[in-house]
Amino acid sequence: MTDEISLAKATAKAAQAHRLLTDPLYVESFNALEAQLIQAWIASDPRDTEGRERCWLAVHANRKQRDYFASFINDGKMAQAQLNELAKQAERMKRFG
Repeated sequence: MTDEISLAKATAKAAQAHRLLTDPLYVESFNALEAQLIQAWIASDPRDTEGRERCWLAVHANRKQRDYFASFINDGKMAQAQLNELAKQAERMKRFG
């Protein structure tokens, strides 16, 4: 039963992450921030190693945040598959008891 609760929580979290990652405001803000950071990197003085590195790190941190939410979606897909399998097993137990 605990497994089913954990799996249900994972699928709920996946749904939340999907809503967030497909929300037009989130997508717009993510893309705008990345574009600004890349533009700042391009416009930076080539000798400004520290500033260029900060831009590079910020771009990757921004992407990691998106990837973090995407991992919830993948986990939720696996959890849903496990829930489906548990439901099939329960149905077989009812039939053949």
